[in-house]
Amino acid sequence: MITVEEHAPLRDLNTFGIPAFARYLVTIRTMDDLEELIHHPILRDHRYLILGGGSNILFTKDFDGLVIKSDLNGIEVQEQSDDMVNVRASSGENWHRLVLHCIDHNWGGIENLSLIPGTVGAAPIQNIGAYGVEVRQVIHSVEGVDLSTGSHRVLTLEECQFGYRDSIFKHALSKIFFISSITLRLTRKNHRLDTTYGAIREVLERKKISSPTLRDISDAVIEIRQSKLPDPAVIGNAGSFFKNPTVAGEVAESIRKEYPKIPTYPADHQQIKIPAGWLIEQCGWKGKTIGQVGVHPQQALVLVNYGNGTGEEILSLSKQIQESVREKFGIKLMSEVNII
Repeated sequence: MITVEEHAPLRDLNTFGIPAFARYLVTIRTMDDLEELIHHPILRDHRYLILGGGSNILFTKDFDGLVIKSDLNGIEVQEQSDDMVNVRASSGENWHRLVLHCIDHNWGGIENLSLIPGTVGAAPIQNIGAYGVEVRQVIHSVEGVDLSTGSHRVLTLEECQFGYRDSIFKHALSKIFFISSITLRLTRKNHRLDTTYGAIREVLERKKISSPTLRDISDAVIEIRQSKLPDPAVIGNAGSFFKNPTVAGEVAESIRKEYPKIPTYPADHQQIKIPAGWLIEQCGWKGKTIGQVGVHPQQALVLVNYGNGTGEEILSLSKQIQESVREKFGIKLMSEVNII
């Protein structure tokens, strides 16, 4: 049976550590809980917010409605062959814990996504990606409930409409689809290891690893992330605050004339991707602190709460950064974080 908490604190449920409150909070621990919520009047009478690990959200004020927290757990094999395995994971599972579980079983495909904060349910919403890999490359299906109708749905890879940090869950199914589980299609042998990202190659070369395993790739990614990104348990943050912008080739080349060392990467539709962190750093923001919030000194893409910052202060800082990048480069940075 579900419990409805009133005036529930959210500080421990968001990685920025913002001291916001929800008018109501319901935690979903079983599918029976979810079914009960579908027929509960509180769902019909209030706007609601579906919350995973709180690692991609910024509260700028209290939430005057119902926060629905997923705490569904479980990892199971759906089917397997000699080469492949379909692994179903519940939405409340910790993402990194799932990655390690897969590596322990020698299931390949998500090792480059090690140490990404958040829950399994958030992974398809954001189409999480890192070090040359996106979760859409291994998604088989996404299962959940449309809270606006109460209907259960299983979406195929194509139906998820994945794009760069994008999916149908940010558009047609935004704020109404409760993801209960995802199924990943992973390799059991002949793993397609992606070591194209320069930093991964550097770590492997330093360790004199010429034939890396899944765990070697994961360990390298973990080492890189820990060297660049602050631990949310120590310093409040939501990881990358902005998306890496994509621009036309001629725009990138125009910038390159003044900044010959600008890093660029090919993107979809003959666009060029420019690291947002580089743009922010060129505008002088890296390591800058304003009151209790600031830009991390090791990674300009990460905005941080040093302890007592507010959501409004972080949002104000993000807008200042966006404006300076727009003025200097003519590029509009888009937030990767969901702002409430």
